[in-house]
Amino acid sequence: MSRSVARLFCFTALLSLFPTPTLLLTMTPALQAQAVAAQETPSTAESAATLPAAYVYVLSNPASNQVEINAYSAGSDGKLSVVPGSPFSTNLGYAGSMAVNKRYLFATNGIDIYSYSVEWDGALQQVALINAQGFNQSNCGGPMALFLDRTGATLYDLDIYSDCANNGYQFFSTDNYTGQLDYAGVTKAVSPVFGTPLSFLGNNKYAYGASCYHWSQEIFGFLRDSNGALTDLNINPSVPAAQAGEFYCPGLAAADGANHVAVPMQAFNSSTLQPVGLGQLAAYSADTSGKLTTGSTYSNMPKMAVGSVTGISMSPSGKLLAVSGTGGLQVFHFNGGNAITHYTGLLTTDPIDQLDQIGWDNDNHLYAISQSAGKLFAFTITPTGYHQAAGSPYSITSPVHVTVLPK
Repeated sequence: MSRSVARLFCFTALLSLFPTPTLLLTMTPALQAQAVAAQETPSTAESAATLPAAYVYVLSNPASNQVEINAYSAGSDGKLSVVPGSPFSTNLGYAGSMAVNKRYLFATNGIDIYSYSVEWDGALQQVALINAQGFNQSNCGGPMALFLDRTGATLYDLDIYSDCANNGYQFFSTDNYTGQLDYAGVTKAVSPVFGTPLSFLGNNKYAYGASCYHWSQEIFGFLRDSNGALTDLNINPSVPAAQAGEFYCPGLAAADGANHVAVPMQAFNSSTLQPVGLGQLAAYSADTSGKLTTGSTYSNMPKMAVGSVTGISMSPSGKLLAVSGTGGLQVFHFNGGNAITHYTGLLTTDPIDQLDQIGWDNDNHLYAISQSAGKLFAFTITPTGYHQAAGSPYSITSPVHVTVLPK
């Protein structure tokens, strides 16, 4: 099928969501026939082949000012195949962060946010952009990390120096027909403490993050309004007590589909402020008002072998928790509000270098990238077994960020 027909299919598929006979009647007979053929062709092709488990997108920077989006189709076994036309060139200039919902992929260069339509075969086409930095005071800072709510209706970004001194969270509504983002606002609460993306509970009402800015133990939360706006919960959850002469620094957070949140903890020496030993994992539970409590202690929190933590990702089932770091990738059993327990050893010792370089699909597959090693990993992981997918790891030049679109 030609790319032009594929694009026509995407357009007519959108029309089919909201029946508009008058629009179809305005088409010429030839266009009507082409529209029908475009609608039928993907269905026929897909019925004859195995549907992908997911599309996996990797933002890469293979050369100076050359930023590409590499697209892969994941099979039911997690094996990856290159999407036709990939890698897709961009005008980003700088490889920042990505997020994807069912219709659009969003990518930022730290100033603008670009929208790309996701075609039926996983291919990408740029359709819009917005200058997110322009909404900040004196054009300071800009979007650093993109993330969506659980429905994919609202796009958020961790916006550094939004008031030229502190960080906030911008929010944008998405036009489902054009992919254009409409700026909806920024959190009234701004702080240098806000240094991570947020993770939403299953109710899509509360979202959490954690950091240790200037050694201050901070686990913070926001209430999501029906229009997508975020309001600071002003919570101050307790942090587990460390051994004598030490304290825990929390960093990052991952929520499950219920009301539980995992938070990595790193012990530091109270005098030297140097890290001590391996990091550990705490589990929190949220009440109906969004407040967090924990039963985690030094003795029941499992230790991580990943080095300095760079990412944390909850599986869609809420039963597995992936943690990445400078020392590799590891998966744990997540048990709701009960203590997290060990599962795998290191799945790889290659560094998972930066924030948000891991992600799950809905078919028990975990994906990760190592920028320094130039690798893309794919694993099949269930609560009872795990293995690396055939062909993994895949070579890729200077991967920066990965995002997954489950099918």
